[in-house]
Amino acid sequence: MDDGEWRLRAPANLVSKRAVLHWTLRAGVGWVVVLGGLGIWYALAGFAWQGVVLAVLGAVAVVHVAVMPTWRYRVHRWETTPEAVFTRAGWVNQEWRLAPVSRIQTVDTARGPLQQALGLATVTVTTASAAGPVKIEGLDADVAARIVDELAATTQVVPGDAT
Repeated sequence: MDDGEWRLRAPANLVSKRAVLHWTLRAGVGWVVVLGGLGIWYALAGFAWQGVVLAVLGAVAVVHVAVMPTWRYRVHRWETTPEAVFTRAGWVNQEWRLAPVSRIQTVDTARGPLQQALGLATVTVTTASAAGPVKIEGLDADVAARIVDELAATTQVVPGDAT
């Protein structure tokens, strides 16, 4: 492998378009809980400053739910090669990761209830890195299963001690 293969680069693959809906619903539910709690507190206590806080946070919530999912979709990328797993994730804080296949210890798939309903999954590639595992969120469940199978097969033939 030449040195160019090991550089951080923009991964080639987008996540599923359904990830936008997943991130929108997750953010929306979070804001409903926060704003609902503040709304109840405002209704019970009735201080004017609470109404201002509620209005400001409501505006922040609308912007967050409207902007974040699409922004994340444009940033999130992934790619697997026989030598490495490349990811780019985030929206305000963006993280680019490269995990050499020879360092992979485990490959897992997770699907929460909302992901299951939308046919999505998250693949987690664990290495000995202090930075933690590499996660690929928002994948079609079939694509995630294929990635896990491919990485499991690739790690069996790549020499290394995964440390």
